[in-house]
Amino acid sequence: QVQLVESGGGLVQAGGSLRLSCAASGRTASTYYMGWFRQAPGKERDFVAAIRWSSGSAYYAESVKGRFTISRDNAKNTVYLQMNSLEPEETAVYHCAAALTDYSNIYSQNYNYWGQGIQVTVSS
Repeated sequence: QVQLVESGGGLVQAGGSLRLSCAASGRTASTYYMGWFRQAPGKERDFVAAIRWSSGSAYYAESVKGRFTISRDNAKNTVYLQMNSLEPEETAVYHCAAALTDYSNIYSQNYNYWGQGIQVTVSS
């Protein structure tokens, strides 16, 4: 079992920044990827970014490349998502997830554990 707890969400104006954190506990040594997804009301859960736990290799959705940065602190078992130049349409609940297999990291079905999610609201 892996437990994930997100923090750092909130309200920000368009063009602003937020940093999300995801603290992992439990069997984190089995984790291949940590990912961030977001889900706006009435929409599907979309891939945002992922990081390979061992190497730190990062992967991004096209829509966030150049603005978002995913990183990890192995010693703290924590993954971060730095979000810059936020846009109102990025208002959503952001979820952290852990994948125990080396399958494609952009699909939510390949992740085994999920955090509760945290609200990010970007005002115009």
